[in-house]
Amino acid sequence: IGAISGSFIGEILGNNINALRFLKNTYTIGMGTPMLIDLKVLAVTFGINFNINIMSIIGIILAIILYRKY
Repeated sequence: IGAISGSFIGEILGNNINALRFLKNTYTIGMGTPMLIDLKVLAVTFGINFNINIMSIIGIILAIILYRKY
């Protein structure tokens, strides 16, 4: 929840305030192309991507602090 809300707030601030445009920059961590396992009877595709920005990291940290406090 912290990452989602932090990312949302970062997008809003980055779109509306020119000085805070750096909050919109996202960094993708994960697989560029999904991994495919074809067993002739069953085909399974695995892939994961994380789009992280500064505000999502701050949101995660705040969520951890609030969870431990309450």
